[in-house]
Amino acid sequence: MRTRPLKVALLGCGVVGSEVARIMTTHADDLAARIGAPVELAGVAVRRTGKAREGIDPALVTTDATALVKRGDIDVVVEVIGGIEPARTLITTAFEHGASVVSANKALLAQDGAALHAAAEANGKDLYYEAAVAGAIPLIRPLRESLAGDKVNRVLGIVNGTTNFILDKMDSTGAGYQEALDEATALGYAEADPTADVEGFDAAAKAAILAGIAFHTRVRLDDVYREGMTEVTAADFRSAKEMGCTIKLLAICERSKDGTSVTARVHPAMIPLSHPLASVRGAYNAVFVESDAAGQLMFYGPGAGGAPTASAVLGDLVAVCRNRLSGATGPGESAYADLTVSPMGDVVTRYHISLDVADKPGVLAQVATVFAEHGVSIDTVRQQGKDGEASLVVVTHRALDASLSGTVEALRKLDTVRGVASIMRVEGE
Repeated sequence: MRTRPLKVALLGCGVVGSEVARIMTTHADDLAARIGAPVELAGVAVRRTGKAREGIDPALVTTDATALVKRGDIDVVVEVIGGIEPARTLITTAFEHGASVVSANKALLAQDGAALHAAAEANGKDLYYEAAVAGAIPLIRPLRESLAGDKVNRVLGIVNGTTNFILDKMDSTGAGYQEALDEATALGYAEADPTADVEGFDAAAKAAILAGIAFHTRVRLDDVYREGMTEVTAADFRSAKEMGCTIKLLAICERSKDGTSVTARVHPAMIPLSHPLASVRGAYNAVFVESDAAGQLMFYGPGAGGAPTASAVLGDLVAVCRNRLSGATGPGESAYADLTVSPMGDVVTRYHISLDVADKPGVLAQVATVFAEHGVSIDTVRQQGKDGEASLVVVTHRALDASLSGTVEALRKLDTVRGVASIMRVEGE
């Protein structure tokens, strides 16, 4: 074993960063044996000093992250500060000064992954980011290494624990959205400002990363269709149960049947109770992968939290340190396919539409005519009426999203339609 330690700079010492530092210290002997050399925490960059950080030598703590990554003796920079800047500049600076990088920064990778990979390659360094997508769940490495010889056609997953906890509570208890969110906040599953989670921004960033790796095509955050879950109601869950379904916020990345394009989207969807993702409860994550040769694979586990995310970071750290010792680098960006990223309108799926309509003869015929005029075939219709008001639930066969959007726009113009109460896609069949 080499006796000179590999030096690690840690950017960020919050929930994840402090766990990374703890594991590096408590498992130092095991990490050294697995890597072939000791690893040494050489510096920790934070926003403010003066706070006690258990297990970390105060002499290592600095507020000057730029000086830390420029030192020249740093072998690996671990970035867990999040956000776009200063993380982007710090990572590129680290490459320029001889360090490889391990990151958990999904937002930055989804927005500027191509530029970061290019900077890593230009400087002969590694960029690893297993922790950016699904916490402790091994997913990035299986997609870009284990399945490198296969053709992935679809990635379908629950990649945000906060939203899954909220929807699971609504499903199991009949609670409304706000009530379930309040419980998630009280238990620490939801941030004080939960927008990034409940509006789908977090899941969309992860979908962009997954689609890029799965389909060997650059997919940016702006390419991902995003729809939050704040409008999901207890009535939607009742309708789902009548169909033998539940509701999940899904990240869906698909290759077109002709293989020339891909789509990436995040939105609430009904899925059959028989689907493996339907049984994913609480704050857990799960990703379902479909490929030509391997068939259907499912990855499941805790998708967030300090220790689970740190586990993924340390796995990358071991791999990068091994590469460092051997003088090699791991897989970089694979974007050779360069497939077209199609808009949401090109997606084909089924739909569940709930309408508030006038309870009088001829309404169903009018509604059915609108669907037919837009080329959307109806599978089932359920109607309930009382005191001149009625609820009409239509479930369609598979149709283009653009056709469904045109249908809904036309329905809203009918005098007999008082409102479109809910539109939800039906997936996983």
